[in-house]
Amino acid sequence: MLVYPSGLDLSTSALRLLRRELTARRRQIGTHWRRLTCGRQALMTLAYLRRGHTFAQLAAGFGVGLATAHRYVTEAVDVLAVLAPTLQQAMAVAARKAFVILDGTLLPIDRIAANRPFYSGKHRKHGMNVQVLTDPFGKLIWASPTLAGTVHDIRAARTHGLLDALSTGDIRCWADKAYQGSGPAVRVPFHGRWNTLSAGKKAVNRAHAKIRALGERTMSTLKSWRLLRKLRCSTTRITDLVKAVLTLELTASA
Repeated sequence: MLVYPSGLDLSTSALRLLRRELTARRRQIGTHWRRLTCGRQALMTLAYLRRGHTFAQLAAGFGVGLATAHRYVTEAVDVLAVLAPTLQQAMAVAARKAFVILDGTLLPIDRIAANRPFYSGKHRKHGMNVQVLTDPFGKLIWASPTLAGTVHDIRAARTHGLLDALSTGDIRCWADKAYQGSGPAVRVPFHGRWNTLSAGKKAVNRAHAKIRALGERTMSTLKSWRLLRKLRCSTTRITDLVKAVLTLELTASA
């Protein structure tokens, strides 16, 4: 396999954070020597998450075995996932905001037609449902654990306890039509065909769409991590991958 130098469009704060956490982990478990330093292991993990390189490519580029590359990346992802904010912590942050924006997205996965529980009829592809919460400026606050692609957005929000948390905390939230019936805490646009709506309702829906546009931009930021554009790992690992990316995004925007 040919090897060439490349670059990552990430800040050094992400590398420093992961290197620091990996150093602490090695001290905790008593590791004395490894093929890669904490810095190189951190860089390998960032390349995996940001560029979506396969373990074979990472192993060749960093001069380690395939199993070693897999073990190093898995360990680093677990370290980052632990640092991701919980729903309770996210609600504490959201309570200090004027309002929040809620939206759901589908993370495509590599599955065959037989895997119906993961097939989203709306997107016409297999994937995992993720609920994302952002502040009024489109800054990421929280990302939910993943559910099968067949799960509707409002059902996913209820399953995670997000709607109850928003209502209990009296937090105003803007969301799209998929969240119709979520309760008084969640504001959604008026339902119906555009040509049947009154002028007042059309104006409200336009204003509503402008607010939610920042949440849509956050989805693009989340999927700038190329690994999330087409996941080929076990579905049981995807939640930790999303949490790892969330931790890195919050570090970069801190």
